[in-house]
Amino acid sequence: MAEPRKLLPAPKLIAAAALAGLVAGAVAVYATGPRSGNPKGSAGEAVVDVGDNNCADKTEDARIVAAAAKGEVAAMLPADPPQSLKTLAFDAPDGMPMTLADHAGKTVLLNLWATWCAPCRAEMPALDTLQKEMGGDDFEVVAVNVDTGDDEKPKKFLGDIKVESLAFYRDNTLDLFNELKTRGLALGLPVTLLIDKEGCLLASMNGPAEWSGPDAKAMLAAVK
Repeated sequence: MAEPRKLLPAPKLIAAAALAGLVAGAVAVYATGPRSGNPKGSAGEAVVDVGDNNCADKTEDARIVAAAAKGEVAAMLPADPPQSLKTLAFDAPDGMPMTLADHAGKTVLLNLWATWCAPCRAEMPALDTLQKEMGGDDFEVVAVNVDTGDDEKPKKFLGDIKVESLAFYRDNTLDLFNELKTRGLALGLPVTLLIDKEGCLLASMNGPAEWSGPDAKAMLAAVK
């Protein structure tokens, strides 16, 4: 029987995450204009989505989720304040443009990753397991690859580690990462956001975690 995959030891993960953050920040400087769906104002600031009015009432929901984030996912921070992420844009598995609004009715764990990001690679099997065990009509792990260039390298990586349950979402423009950076949510990669069925951000984390473990599942159980 194959030995179960394990994440990197914590010190290595922390060091890799810090390095990934520096690299991602450097790369993001070179990203160009936004895609439709990740709107910016005339000065480059994020445009507040009209859904924010509804999301602002979910401070208590965010607090409850954060209180349930312990152990392996203790770094998950409550949204302050909760905000709408429905307009975030990326490509669907069929290559067509979509937004997070297309996942309305599902709780979403949105994860941004790249093949050059060591902690991203380390946590990918756990995200795949989480999707396999909990994915369905009410919940989905939406792992968005942000490698620039074509799909060959990220698809080969997922094939090599035998990812079977995660759908292949993609944004090779870095617009999605830069949008989250503008909103103060992304410092580097990986970055993971917990979003409720109405597209409202409840919590976020910069850095890797053991997503298939009991701590992550207990946190997800706290989402209304």
